[in-house]
Amino acid sequence: MKRVIIVGGGFAGLNAAKKLCRNPEIELTIIDRRNYHLFQPLLYQVAMAALNPAEIAQPIRSLFTGFRNVRVLQEEVIAVDRTAKEVQTLEGAYSYDYLILAVGVQHSYFGHEDWEEFAPGLKTLEQATEIRRRVLTAFERAEKTKNIQKQKQLLTFVIIGGGPTGVELAGAIGEMSRFTLAQDFNHIDPKLARVILIEAGPRILPSFSTKWASRVARDLEGIGVQVWTSSMVTDLDAEGVTVGEERVLCSTILWAAGVQAATLSQKLEVERDRQGRIIVAPDLSLPENPEIYICGDQSSFAHGVDQPLPGLAPIAMQQGRHAALNIQRTLKEQETLPFKYIDKGQMATIGRSRAIVEVGSLRLVGTFAWFLWLLIHIYYLLGFKNRFFVLIQWAWSYLSNSRGARLIVEKDWRFYKKKT
Repeated sequence: MKRVIIVGGGFAGLNAAKKLCRNPEIELTIIDRRNYHLFQPLLYQVAMAALNPAEIAQPIRSLFTGFRNVRVLQEEVIAVDRTAKEVQTLEGAYSYDYLILAVGVQHSYFGHEDWEEFAPGLKTLEQATEIRRRVLTAFERAEKTKNIQKQKQLLTFVIIGGGPTGVELAGAIGEMSRFTLAQDFNHIDPKLARVILIEAGPRILPSFSTKWASRVARDLEGIGVQVWTSSMVTDLDAEGVTVGEERVLCSTILWAAGVQAATLSQKLEVERDRQGRIIVAPDLSLPENPEIYICGDQSSFAHGVDQPLPGLAPIAMQQGRHAALNIQRTLKEQETLPFKYIDKGQMATIGRSRAIVEVGSLRLVGTFAWFLWLLIHIYYLLGFKNRFFVLIQWAWSYLSNSRGARLIVEKDWRFYKKKT
């Protein structure tokens, strides 16, 4: 049997594994730091208290129950020995005949790594629950204080980065403060919360058409979000952000401005692009090592396209399946095929019942686009249980303007020790 190792249980790795697990000639090992697959497109819903973490995550082992040729390991890969064909982890080494690397990317603070403490990004469940804690705690602290200036600072929320994640976070905070929390507090008026979306470029949603990006900006302003474009953040700390020479006092800063390659990619001595993503051959393999495939956000694919493909879930899913196909073709002594991306469009949601969808020449915006966004995300959620509970939760939130996951969970377990 041929040994295939997949590093990463995200969209690319999981779709590759689903295709390879049914081949009895393959001994498949899936390695991930966590024991679950995370549906990242809905991560902001956890951060904004609309969904619980378990509703957008699925244990990887449960997806491969009954496949005796599949082994799932919760470990962290620290290096790849391409000469010995080994994947090295903190607890040992594993040999492979074929390797699929799909570890994704991490947030980039553009040389200001110290900013992460004050402005968390949104890539993991831990970050999502931390953002939820900070946002909800800001309202709780504002309710207690009698200092009007401090209250204004606590009720000011700054999101840095005008891409889909930044837009979705800003829209969710704007709606939550004006509708969900409006009746929950007596001393403050959550509707007076100030939400600022800051984008360094000339407009938000740069990957979308200019017309619809402008429409989204107007929709955000309609729910109280201030959109600042052509605005570069030059500094930030626990008290606020500095934009040029203007100082904005705020207690909650969220980061959605950029990404860079994961640490594992940086350790490989291969050709990379400006973001640190690994440049791949047309068939997604490493030019120097055809038995190694790079998929998803970790790869930089620029063959037959105007610019390298962006880090989107549909691209990762297609690349994962294609890498698996090429491994199967190699086992049959057939030539590998070049990857061709089928563009399924892009979408972003703006609050509770508005979204923007672009698929080819089709442009949709508004409530219908939001329902389409909802159905597509429900379809791609793993497991019937997840789909059912998310649909019920969304239906309730839509009809009642409520958010059922408004729990503040302290980040540090020592908090409880101090209280007891």
